[in-house]
Formats: sequence, C-alpha cells, structure tokens
Amino acid sequence: MPPMRRKGDLPEKPCAVCGRPFAWRKKWAKVWDEVRYCSDACRAKRGDDIGRARRGGAKGEAGESDAVPERQRHGRLR
Repeated sequence: MPPMRRKGDLPEKPCAVCGRPFAWRKKWAKVWDEVRYCSDACRAKRGDDIGRARRGGAKGEAGESDAVPERQRHGRLR
C-alpha cells in the first residue's frame, strides 16, 4: 500500500474565476490538467459572465432589452 500523503503535499492551482488556490483531488487524477475551477459555483459564474458579454453588458444596465414580456416575468401586469 502506498504511503499516505498530507493535503499540504498535494499539487495546487488557482481557480480561473475567483483566484483562490484549490488542491488536487483523487477524482481529478486523470484530468488534472483540464481542471480550471474550484467549485460548481465558480464554473456557473464563469458561464454567466460569457452570457452577459454576448448580450452586451452586465445585467441591469440601462437600455437592456428582455425577450420575456413584463406580464410573463412577474405573473401580472404592473
């Protein structure tokens, strides 16, 4: 049986979204070079940033056009 390793001895890399370091996990052994995000939340956040760029800016900016009418968005007319 191989000797135990301490978590401090495992390789680390920074998250592409938040920049925090995260350590190697056994489930990532075969794809460690492809792992870029520390969590599902950071992976989802990166997807939001790409979507905003395609729509032309951050959510809530003036002049933003929504495809969903007011009535469908809020369930009633305001």
